[in-house]
Amino acid sequence: MDFSKLAAYLDSIPALGVPGCDMAVYRDHRLLFRHSAGYRDEEKTQPVRPDDTYNLYSCSKVTTSCAAMRLIEQGALALDAPVSDYLPAYRRLTVRDGDAIRPARNVMTVRHLLSMQSGLDYDLDTPAIRRVLKETDGRATTRQLAEAKAEDPLMFEPGTDFLYSASHDVLAAVIEAAAGEKFSDYLRKNIWEPLGMKTVCFLLPEKERGRQCAQYVYNPEANTFDVMPREALSYRLTPNFESGGAGLISDIRDYAVFLDALACEGKAEDGCALLSPETIQLWNANQLCPKGRASFDGWKRLGYSYALGVRTRVTLAAGGRGSLGEFGWDGAAGAWAMIDPATHVSAIYLMHVRNYGYGYDVIHPTLRNLIYEGLE
Repeated sequence: MDFSKLAAYLDSIPALGVPGCDMAVYRDHRLLFRHSAGYRDEEKTQPVRPDDTYNLYSCSKVTTSCAAMRLIEQGALALDAPVSDYLPAYRRLTVRDGDAIRPARNVMTVRHLLSMQSGLDYDLDTPAIRRVLKETDGRATTRQLAEAKAEDPLMFEPGTDFLYSASHDVLAAVIEAAAGEKFSDYLRKNIWEPLGMKTVCFLLPEKERGRQCAQYVYNPEANTFDVMPREALSYRLTPNFESGGAGLISDIRDYAVFLDALACEGKAEDGCALLSPETIQLWNANQLCPKGRASFDGWKRLGYSYALGVRTRVTLAAGGRGSLGEFGWDGAAGAWAMIDPATHVSAIYLMHVRNYGYGYDVIHPTLRNLIYEGLE
């Protein structure tokens, strides 16, 4: 193995303007590669540290969908059950039909939430959500906000298209209902504590906030990387809302251990089992209908389709190096997670820049290609 090209590429990323980045690659519970570049602070005087924390944004979806798959494996949640079995507010949904709004004909299922084929959108500033925020004095819970989302008309009939949306925020509320406990409590008891993940959370304790890496937003007009508040999360609607779609904060070690277990037939190094290999095969199986696949292809994830809450590699004829069935997702500040059950390889890349499309289009696929080249 030779990861010198991967290290050199990471060292080149700060020259693009990205202030700092960090990466770890595991195989069979063994750390193969760890490298960081750039700076963690706004003044650019402190190099990136191994224990820095980052807003994961949509990389949170890997954890949320894992939790759902665990409940499905245990029989506490049914993949094709109506969402209304868990959240009664979803019994009477409506759909936009041109300029009209009519009752939905299709039943929204848990599968639709996981696969982003629910018909929901990603608007979290709707009249219903604003009303609930006002009624709760800004302290609405995960379930209250998910139920408010049911009042919004769907963009299409469930199961007929793909639209990236607040589906996994609703899924978090479904998990609460199925598990009979708060979303974060379920994650802590069933994923975080068994794997020894001590940092990952929805809200950093005051004593840990100094670990948070500086966060930036890219301005394409000026080609600048502008500082934004370190913990600013546009999906943290209230202190009690635990966003299954975008709410987690983690350091690289915690998420690396989680991804490593999933890449190794669902088991951690000590034998702790998150999921069975059969459930992982279900999790990363393509779910998109033809129209949904056409919509997903607009994301330019070459070689991939969308499975149950994660991208999944469906062809090696496009997209560069890799393995069929490799899966994972990314985040709004540039995080990228990779899980490859075929080779037992996993990787996590973290940076902290919002609105930087180059990260998804170029950096992430380049990292993946260099990982596989290094393995060879």
